Amino acid sequence: MSVGRPAGDSTDGTNPVSAYKQFLRDLIDRRPSGTRQLIASALGKHKSFVTQITNPGYAVPVPAKHLATIFDICHFSPAERRQFVALYETAHPNRQVAAAAEASAAGSGGMKRIVVEVPVLRNAGRQEEMERLVRDFARRVAALADRG
Repeated sequence: MSVGRPAGDSTDGTNPVSAYKQFLRDLIDRRPSGTRQLIASALGKHKSFVTQITNPGYAVPVPAKHLATIFDICHFSPAERRQFVALYETAHPNRQVAAAAEASAAGSGGMKRIVVEVPVLRNAGRQEEMERLVRDFARRVAALADRG
């Protein structure tokens, strides 16, 4: 790798991570305002995290585990989903996400993220504890549903 070129750049100057992040950012920009906040809330992250994973200038990759949620919230069309997955797999050849993305598109019995609004507390520690309790509750309910 030559000096001055970001890690992940190919010899023709294109960066596969930047390519899929640019595609994602363009799609989100065409969605209603507030979409980034919806994604952040669904992922249990801050809006700045969404900014990092959608900014082609940042090296932070989009975690594969968040793709289905992003697809659902942004209402990717099947063609948009296929194009994004192709770009993502080019950037991360060891992470096969196509099957997971297609399962999400088909709604085939996986998990679905929902957003639950909770009050904002003044105490950050209690806020974190409350949010953890809600997530734990949801996991326990899902485990009961799997047994039934």
